[in-house]
Amino acid sequence: MLQRKTAGRLLTVILMAGVALQGAEQSAQGQGVDTRKLIDRTQSNDPAQLYVLGPEDVIVVNGVNAEDLVGKPMQIDAKGDLSFPLVGTVHAGGLTIHELEQTLNTRLAVFVKNPQLVATVTEYKSQPVSVVGAVNSPGLHQIQGRKTLVEMISLAGGPRIDAGSVVTVTRPLTQGRLPLPNAHLDNSGLYSTVELSLRDITGGSRPDENIVVKPNDVIALSRASTVYVIGEVKKAGGFVIGDENQLTVIQALALAQGNEHTADLKHARIIRNSRIPGQRQEILCDLTKILKGKTEDMGLQAQDILYVPGSTGKRVALRAIEAAVSTGSGIAIYGLR
Repeated sequence: MLQRKTAGRLLTVILMAGVALQGAEQSAQGQGVDTRKLIDRTQSNDPAQLYVLGPEDVIVVNGVNAEDLVGKPMQIDAKGDLSFPLVGTVHAGGLTIHELEQTLNTRLAVFVKNPQLVATVTEYKSQPVSVVGAVNSPGLHQIQGRKTLVEMISLAGGPRIDAGSVVTVTRPLTQGRLPLPNAHLDNSGLYSTVELSLRDITGGSRPDENIVVKPNDVIALSRASTVYVIGEVKKAGGFVIGDENQLTVIQALALAQGNEHTADLKHARIIRNSRIPGQRQEILCDLTKILKGKTEDMGLQAQDILYVPGSTGKRVALRAIEAAVSTGSGIAIYGLR
């Protein structure tokens, strides 16, 4: 008999607990919040909760039993402050999302029993990083949490096809010096700057240089050196030299898919920028001898133009051959009739 009474009381307690839990969930759903998510957020290391808030960030607070606070976008002012009903002014600048939630819940606990407020950033505006140079989407990008150098370049669309491998990072001293031994101050003494090799970082030889970026950093990706091949070639255009800045005439001709039959290889020339502004120099380049190995291959410099002219005699001969072939084909067709 005693065991039945004990079992009955235990069942009653379980049923009452279930009803209470169901009521709490319904109340939370009325506010647009899942109670299970609230518990999970407080017990997990969510990277979003580690985001450091700053001026102009916009947040939304959700929770139960706090209708005056929840669901309203609020922007942090220039001083880093937020104003809440009941809670008052909270200095949110410099706090992580998790720390802001703790502050709000502590203050609201005076008026509401066991508050469970959850803050979410809806607009990131306080941690801009400028990514410029040879990237697909240059401009101002927000960090939105912890981001490394490679991650920020990826957010900017990644390197362009003509991108080099040199990355220059500049950081205001207000954010501290760049944590690299080869970093140095600029001429003004207000910025720390360093040049890095993106190839070494992504290739695994210098992964330690993939530093964590900070607000107001400037990341500039260099443009690779280019040479140009024009004239009687199969694919005229610009071709990237690469970081080694080494490309020969034969290599450039190969990138242009070779010369046309009408090319005058003996009178090819390299057009190069002169040290005198507005002037250029021309360097004769006998491709016939180079291709036969009678003359050493010539090296090209950045912005060089390899010009392969056409031969008038070859053009005339080619047209004569085409005409003869066309005439012969016509005679053959006529004979078949």
